[in-house]
Amino acid sequence: MAQFTYSGRDAHGALIEGVAEGMDSGAVAAALAGSGITPVRIQPAAAAAGHPRPAQRRHDPSVKTIDLLLFSRQMYSLLKAGVPILRALAGLQESSGNPAFKQALRNVRENLESGRDLSASLQRQGRVFSPFYVAMVYVGETTGRLEEIFLRLFHHLEFQEEMRNQVKSALRYPVFVVAVMLVALAVINLFVIPQFAAAYRAFGAQLPLVTRALLAMSDFCLQYWWLMLVAAAGALAGFRAWLATGDGRHRWDRFKLRIPIAGPIVLKATLARFAHSLALTLRSGVPAVQGLTLVAQVVDNRYLGERIERMREGVERGESVLRTAVNSQVFTPVALQMMLVGEESGSLDDMLDEVAGMYTREVQYDLKTLGAQIEPVLILLLGVLVLIVALGVFLPIWDLGQVAMQSKAPG
Repeated sequence: MAQFTYSGRDAHGALIEGVAEGMDSGAVAAALAGSGITPVRIQPAAAAAGHPRPAQRRHDPSVKTIDLLLFSRQMYSLLKAGVPILRALAGLQESSGNPAFKQALRNVRENLESGRDLSASLQRQGRVFSPFYVAMVYVGETTGRLEEIFLRLFHHLEFQEEMRNQVKSALRYPVFVVAVMLVALAVINLFVIPQFAAAYRAFGAQLPLVTRALLAMSDFCLQYWWLMLVAAAGALAGFRAWLATGDGRHRWDRFKLRIPIAGPIVLKATLARFAHSLALTLRSGVPAVQGLTLVAQVVDNRYLGERIERMREGVERGESVLRTAVNSQVFTPVALQMMLVGEESGSLDDMLDEVAGMYTREVQYDLKTLGAQIEPVLILLLGVLVLIVALGVFLPIWDLGQVAMQSKAPG
């Protein structure tokens, strides 16, 4: 049994720190969740003197969102019908078409049979169930509203997936156009320009600057194409390694929000998920401090996650959610006004749902007009590319024609 230092928050949002023993960090997290503590940070005791890292887990790629959607909806239906949890899990395990998710459900059943709570059993399944999901199930267990929580989780996951799909579908067209332009540029450099190169060099005359630049680029691509592939692969591997670091992920997530045209859409979509997630936690009875801790882990953006953590620290110091939201400098004035009304009327969860709906409508409008916004830029880039190639290819032919006409002129 190894020792781990941990920090977490209880049902009232109070910070709790201590040392626990377990086979691994997952076992410690399960024990903490079973005792009503939401783990925030878990690390080996020997590394306590180093830099702590948050105990955030990335979703298991072998388990799709559709698996969690179906599981949540079916658990709601079965529990509402009075089916015992073990029998419900057995049926869902048999009907699951995903081997990884089927194994996870089998493990959950075994943990339940050994005496653990459902939330603790879900916590032990590696990266299948997020800390947000586990915490909501724990709230359902403690309040006796487990079937209602599963229904809310279903709607929450459905909302999250819909937002992601809308952004991906909108970005698919410009990415495709850029990819086609790159392929066209490669074909021109590797196959088209070399056909003209020999004829141009036979002219024995000074070629235009644009033509010389295109010939030099084509020669470089023909001679060092393998080096370019190696450099591209190395750059991709280096980029992925950089993203795996905390600072790299933070900088990249912040940069994504500043990309022209696409950045504001990503920001609004992320804020919509934040507002919807926080509304779900508050409506389910989770204190604001603990809710912000959980929501910071589901926004899929390290930069905004840190801003939400700062909001949580402000609420912990006694500030209102509105004041911390103003200090975060990421919400629009209309959203802040709606939060103010929610706090004053005691219906912050309802107002956060309105904020999520407002951002969702804005994202949907922006996505509908995204093609119209990006199309002029793509047309300009394509026009520049065609102009450069046309000048490089046809200027020498034009010069040769001029020389030939002058030589035939009567002297």
